[in-house]
Amino acid sequence: MSEPKANFAIQALRGTSQVFFMENALTGVLFFAAMAFASYASGVWATTIGAALGVVVATATARVMECDDASASSGLYGFNGVLVGAALPTFIAASPQLWVYVVVGAAASTVFTAAFSATLTAKWDIPGSTGPFVLTGWLMVAGAYSFGGLHVTGDAPKLATDYVQGVAAIPAPMELVEIFFRNIAQVYLLGSWISGVIILAGILVASVPAGIAAIGGSLVAMAVSIGMGADPAVVSQGLYGFSPVLTAMAVGVIFLKPHPRVIAYALLATVVTVFVQGALDVMVAPAGIPSFTAPYVLTMYLFIAPKKLLAPHPHRPVSGHMVHDATAGTAAAPAQPSAH
Repeated sequence: MSEPKANFAIQALRGTSQVFFMENALTGVLFFAAMAFASYASGVWATTIGAALGVVVATATARVMECDDASASSGLYGFNGVLVGAALPTFIAASPQLWVYVVVGAAASTVFTAAFSATLTAKWDIPGSTGPFVLTGWLMVAGAYSFGGLHVTGDAPKLATDYVQGVAAIPAPMELVEIFFRNIAQVYLLGSWISGVIILAGILVASVPAGIAAIGGSLVAMAVSIGMGADPAVVSQGLYGFSPVLTAMAVGVIFLKPHPRVIAYALLATVVTVFVQGALDVMVAPAGIPSFTAPYVLTMYLFIAPKKLLAPHPHRPVSGHMVHDATAGTAAAPAQPSAH
């Protein structure tokens, strides 16, 4: 049953929590607390203000468009907007034009979310997730180069040739702890490891299995990126970990039913996401735009698409009684037209 339309604040907070697939207003409050702490620590409040503005505009746009009530009530039209609102002030200097840009971008993210639902989700049963945020973010950051009132400040990702390659030294134990939590915080573009602690607490409040998946995703990302000799500075900032965290949660517990085979499948997807992160960072660097959560989105789409057909298609005729039940241990993504 959908929430009363007057309960706008609850819908907005749920939209904030849906960044990590949760439908929980308290989790949304904790996520905003994490953003506020990072802003307090850095002295820069633009990201938190942008996130609040983004989720309000995105949620309001869904109401004006009369989007599906159940999806809107669950916050499924708000989470892309909150990410757009957090991302644009992170990569574009504050100015009056920036806030206009944030409003337009957040509203557009709701339209893009509806478009993804009407195509990707409706036809292939693949959740749009943060795909609309990635598309909106790429277009808005790239477009900012064309307007004198906007100044892109974010640094492009380093290429492999920009640093000494080889297996990175294993960080000290406390630094490993900080990296672990930054991997989680960077989903919201936050560099504070304490913010990561607060976000993980917010996830656990809503779902212990989802919290365990987030923990596993962060640990796998650390092991793979450090073991493969990724840029230590980038690893330390948590920039190799945030997409794998989302992948581990999405493939491991959100869109597939937890099962030993699914856990192994999610582990593979999480490792692949680390490599896709490295690849996309190199690919988008010449355009001067960040990869955002595109590594997670691309990997998740490809790993969720065959969820009902995990067995390879037979290369020879197979009699009916011998056909393998490839769906055992899996479950389809939620049937909501706007499934996160």
